[in-house]
Amino acid sequence: MSETKRPALTRDHLLRAGVELADDGGLESVSMRRLAAALGVEAMSLYHHVAGKDDLLGGMLDVVVDEMEVASPEEEWKHALRRSAISAHEVLVRHRWAASLMMTASVGTARLRFMEGLLATLRRSGFSADLTHHAYHALDSHVVGFTLWQVSLPPSEELTGLAADFLRELDAESYPYFAEHVEQHLGGSAASGAEEFAFGLDLILDGLERLRDRG
Repeated sequence: MSETKRPALTRDHLLRAGVELADDGGLESVSMRRLAAALGVEAMSLYHHVAGKDDLLGGMLDVVVDEMEVASPEEEWKHALRRSAISAHEVLVRHRWAASLMMTASVGTARLRFMEGLLATLRRSGFSADLTHHAYHALDSHVVGFTLWQVSLPPSEELTGLAADFLRELDAESYPYFAEHVEQHLGGSAASGAEEFAFGLDLILDGLERLRDRG
């Protein structure tokens, strides 16, 4: 009986396997040796498809960014940018390691495509080059910064326990509004991460609209 022939290794297959490793165990779990083991090949064979660890990580990030919805300049700009930003946030929460990698990895084709969509949507909607520059950074920092904060939080059950312990020790008379804030989290009235993200995003978009209309 003949052995089942393993499909030929490709760069795309390799990168997607790297994404799976990182999703399961974080970036620290990704190494050429572990990736080769997961693929059932020798580690040296990986270098036919990636130049090294940096190329691997950059390619993995591009696979993740390719899942994000690119803003279309043909659509109403606020709707297009809102949908694209929420998509990016959801993707980065799904791949919890990717937001931090975006701060250091080289810019790949998928990320260029995503950024171009955002910039083109702003420019073709009447934003000046200068205001587009500021708008881009406001939106990008909200997507990446908020996500980094969200994925760094402990699991909700652990966070609830920490908040309850903190509240018991807090001098609530001296800090009444902070105590109220913690109680909102404990009482379940605080918004979810997705709702908090959308709240901040809408503030940014509404502010940008006012700046654009002001000329």
